[in-house]
Amino acid sequence: MAVDGHEVIDLHAHIVLEDAFGHAGRYGPTLTDDDSGRPTFRVGSYEMKPMPYRGSLFMNVEKRLAVMDDIGIDRQMLSPNPLTFFGGVESEAATGFARVTNEAMAATVAADPDRLIGSAQIPLQDVAAAQRELDRAAAAGLVAAYIGTDYGIALDDVRLDPFYRQLVELDLPLFIHPATNDGRSPAADQRLHRFGLDLIVGYTYEETLTVATLVLGGVFDRHPDLDVCISHGGGAIAYLVERFDSMARFRRQPADFGDQLRHLWFDAHMEPGPARQLLVDLVGAERMVYGTNLGGWDTPAAADAFDASLSANARRLLRQTATEEGRTSP
Repeated sequence: MAVDGHEVIDLHAHIVLEDAFGHAGRYGPTLTDDDSGRPTFRVGSYEMKPMPYRGSLFMNVEKRLAVMDDIGIDRQMLSPNPLTFFGGVESEAATGFARVTNEAMAATVAADPDRLIGSAQIPLQDVAAAQRELDRAAAAGLVAAYIGTDYGIALDDVRLDPFYRQLVELDLPLFIHPATNDGRSPAADQRLHRFGLDLIVGYTYEETLTVATLVLGGVFDRHPDLDVCISHGGGAIAYLVERFDSMARFRRQPADFGDQLRHLWFDAHMEPGPARQLLVDLVGAERMVYGTNLGGWDTPAAADAFDASLSANARRLLRQTATEEGRTSP
């Protein structure tokens, strides 16, 4: 399945794990049929319907592997479902759900280690609980931590420094992806509830804000060895870099925002075209990794040569090496 002789590694692919259903207490999640027979996925008061997860590649590994073959993907890192990050619920519910999710994730990837690797859900609203869960997940063989963008605490808050230090000590990367809900209810801005804008504009806003917070908040100054990968090319960050530098000059601060972005990794799950090229020109393709959102509305039809060229970056980010057969190993 290699493209142009390169193994293809996909680092943006969510999974729905039935073993975790109901383990966030009253927040669910649940997957049931409504009165009209439409499959409905509920998280807190947030509902998505129809949401035919059951029987789809999100819940069926055999179907996932078949679609990976069709697209040309050799290996894939599975990540938690953004609908169930539970960033806005109490620690007990978020921690219980993360624990079961990570156990199910580890079991899923262990069943097919040649094709699948797993990342860990982290209950970041409780830093001590997050650290305990990170230790458990790493011991279970999960290769990265995966979080949302909003846990009621800014991602540059020094209270998160022990978690960031632990990632460095465990030599694990951190992946960040937005969510359309906080585990209790959907986005408060009603304007995002039409035309799929929560997935387009809402995600882009959260990703841009996250990059700015990490860079301007000094996270990489305090943790220079921390590896963080942002979804969807970091939102609108490449488009706004000159604006950030203009604000820095106005505030009599160093105007080096573009240079600071090279501390980050970026998921290249973006449509090919000027936006992606702008990011390549800004940070270099060597700071980008391939992603598909497999099974989602924006899944690409096939991996191309550019996508395959990013697999060496994925191996570096995941601390893996290439083997003679073209596979990767820890």
